[in-house]
Amino acid sequence: MNKARKEIALERMKILIENALSNAKSNPELSQKQALHAKKISTHYRIQMPYEFRMMFCKKCKSFIAPSVNSRTRIGRSSLKSIRTTCNFCSYTYRKVIAQ
Repeated sequence: MNKARKEIALERMKILIENALSNAKSNPELSQKQALHAKKISTHYRIQMPYEFRMMFCKKCKSFIAPSVNSRTRIGRSSLKSIRTTCNFCSYTYRKVIAQ
């Protein structure tokens, strides 16, 4: 029964994040609430959020950042290629190194 609960919780998290992404431009407050609710579900049921969903939260202010809606994504120009994502709420920039 515990496994079934975790599967349902994971499914609900995915639905909430997808809805938050679709509402990001039209209703940003609703999208923030949906994403934070998904995060609360993951902590309550002790489920690790999938990587692609974790990358949609700022590492500093913990707010939901939809790609290109309330964040800026750039590709680094140095010899070490990286993707730079800047949060528009707190201006924190974090990098993800691209394997060559």
